[in-house]
Amino acid sequence: MSAKSLKRFLTNSWEVLEIVLIAFITVFLIRSFIAQPFLVNGASMEPAYSDKHYLLVDELIYRFREPARGEVIVLRYPGNNKTFFIKRIIGLPGETITITNNIVAVSDPRNPKESIIIQEPYLPMGSITGGDQEINLGENEYFVMGDNRNNSFDSRNWGPLPEEEIVGLVRLRVFPLNKFGLVKTPEF
Repeated sequence: MSAKSLKRFLTNSWEVLEIVLIAFITVFLIRSFIAQPFLVNGASMEPAYSDKHYLLVDELIYRFREPARGEVIVLRYPGNNKTFFIKRIIGLPGETITITNNIVAVSDPRNPKESIIIQEPYLPMGSITGGDQEINLGENEYFVMGDNRNNSFDSRNWGPLPEEEIVGLVRLRVFPLNKFGLVKTPEF
């Protein structure tokens, strides 16, 4: 191999290595700070999201605004940071959540007489929101529940969700392909 061939080989190898390195760093930065995939495991969000649905989670949005009621999020389970759940935000910081006789109501302590009953069109017919209780949320705490209320381990069981446990907002369903599309948040 001549010196010229060796030099060309090394130059080409370096260019390939640069491309691979840039691609690796780009993927790492996107997955770490912007978006990451999430595979649904379980039935707590049925019928909207079922076992083996593949979702894309926006990790950047909550750096610019606060989470909103009705949004579907991925979170770290407060009892074990290695376990991830998918749930819907029902209660916001400072609110009081009251669950009584299958009715979910939210009130702001600054105006407790103005309680609103949460209308939940995304719930399956015949859903029962059990676990009658009243929970006062502190600063940076959220109340989350699964849409499949009879099969959801959520804030009714383990209490308020600290804001720092929120991973991100579910933005896109990738799989199954027949349900591919952007995720819409209901208006309250």
